[in-house]
Amino acid sequence: MAKFKTMFYCTECGNETPKWLGRCPACGAWNTVIERPAAAENRKRGASAYSSEPLRRPRPLPEVEAADELRFHTGMDELDRVLGGGAVKGSLVLVGGAPGIGKSTLMLQICDNLCRFAKVLYVSGEESERQIKLRAQRLGITGPDLYLYSETSLEDIITAVEEQHPDILIVDSIQTIYNTASTSSPGSVAQVKECTMSLMQLAKGMGVTVFVVGHINKEGSLAGPKVLEHIVDCVLHFEGDEHSSYRILRAAKNRFGATNEIGVFEMGDKGLSEVPNPSEALLSGRPKDSPGSCVTCVMEGVRPVLAELQALVTPSAYGNSRRSSNGFDYNRAMMLNAVLEKRGGLTLSNCDFYVNVIGGLTVNEPAADLALIVALASSFRDKPVPYDLAAIGEVGLTGELRAVHALSQRLSEVRRLGFTKCLVPARGSGRLFAPEGLSLIRIGNIREAVAILV
Repeated sequence: MAKFKTMFYCTECGNETPKWLGRCPACGAWNTVIERPAAAENRKRGASAYSSEPLRRPRPLPEVEAADELRFHTGMDELDRVLGGGAVKGSLVLVGGAPGIGKSTLMLQICDNLCRFAKVLYVSGEESERQIKLRAQRLGITGPDLYLYSETSLEDIITAVEEQHPDILIVDSIQTIYNTASTSSPGSVAQVKECTMSLMQLAKGMGVTVFVVGHINKEGSLAGPKVLEHIVDCVLHFEGDEHSSYRILRAAKNRFGATNEIGVFEMGDKGLSEVPNPSEALLSGRPKDSPGSCVTCVMEGVRPVLAELQALVTPSAYGNSRRSSNGFDYNRAMMLNAVLEKRGGLTLSNCDFYVNVIGGLTVNEPAADLALIVALASSFRDKPVPYDLAAIGEVGLTGELRAVHALSQRLSEVRRLGFTKCLVPARGSGRLFAPEGLSLIRIGNIREAVAILV
């Protein structure tokens, strides 16, 4: 009898090894390597499973045609912005996020516009066709060229695509699709990777634009988007707090555009609605004359967005101070706390402090350092920050302020939202012209920033 071949793979990152290991060499996780049967090699060499073209040979670079990719609009400007100007024909896009965040709603809503000029096949492995119909009626979607198909078998899905010849294919979700050639259970690393590879060949061979929905857990380590990032053309992360109505769409990978753009949506009774002015939405309900709150401007791609940073500093009732940060990098918040105590002259070592970014926005840019410093000092001294004051600048370990890029665009957004004063670094802003009605307060270190609160 022939020996049955097996492989070992990591359930965290999907890395394959020929033998069992206690620790994965790729991601470093312990006790995550398990055994599975090896995939059967029954595919014909040299030709794609979904293309009748003959075997192609390597060509010199000057002979390769460099035509522009064919883009089309999805009907949502926020989604088009994240995709780099629209979806590309023949691309494979992965939309990942926590269950219940709104991925299926987003995919069904874009079908309403796509059906006007293209044929769309919506495949669902989680809902029946009747359930999708009821949700489409609630969202007001009546696409004549929208075809619904409730199926989990990969072979049946490929057969339906070959019969219908759709221009766009939506698979919701990849964790429910299985390949009968594999003995692994649906949702496992092997099944997810094999099904996605088949969909990639389908997209490249037939020129079908494929949107794949994938679920991730709290750690983001499920056999889903983290395993498939190197296979697909574009990875979109749908983020948002379950207690907030705002949703943020980010691009973690994009072969046809930038990865630093975001799209902002609001979840309502009629589905997702676009938020063209996220700064105004994030600042709605901002308290007036309240200590511990400061506004800054961060750049999300080419879009300036105003964010409200809140800090709460209270005396610690126990021996060890408690520190917490939500929406702001924890390590950077600890560094700024130490700089404020050492260079700013404020004794924060015996205080608990909590940092929060309003609206579910995640701030990773150094330009928000000065705003956090001002918010911490404001809460510690119980002195409110002027309501019409914003702060932009990077803080160094010696307490100095460093210049940030795209300062002119940030100041224009600050002025547009009604602010009249803005703290900016003195270095690098000498030739900067402020918009009409906005007064620039140039400071060189954090002591000058803290002195404003006196």
